[in-house]
Amino acid sequence: MNTINLDAKGRMAMPARYRELLSDKYAGRLVATVDFSGQCLLLYPIDEWDVIQQKVEGLSSFDRASRQVQRMLIGHAHDVEMDGSGRILLPQILRARAQLDKHVALVGQGMKFEIWSEERWNEQADSWFSGDTGQDELPSELLSLSL
Repeated sequence: MNTINLDAKGRMAMPARYRELLSDKYAGRLVATVDFSGQCLLLYPIDEWDVIQQKVEGLSSFDRASRQVQRMLIGHAHDVEMDGSGRILLPQILRARAQLDKHVALVGQGMKFEIWSEERWNEQADSWFSGDTGQDELPSELLSLSL
């Protein structure tokens, strides 16, 4: 997890440890969208987003839950690009949806990042560390996982 300041224009500097890979492998091209939970933003390298978008577009348009996912993820997707200083501009609509202010938490999640309000991230992390997962039991996939 990295704590990052947003500037007055809504730009955030990607941490140096990610910049080179994102520049070299993806030409600094990323896609930002809302997380379905509405608590944070999701930031995908363009090639990873293309895979997700195809899967979401392949969901049935006759299923209400699938349509809602399509509307949320694809409908809020914005192409963003790292500038020469390694900064990305987060669109105002997305910043408002995730209630981002000056201080954000960038959380690496494998092939994507989550962008949280630092305050909201700390509250959520404290809740998780206290044992409140928001679920009664773990999914079976996690029960067989050895960390």
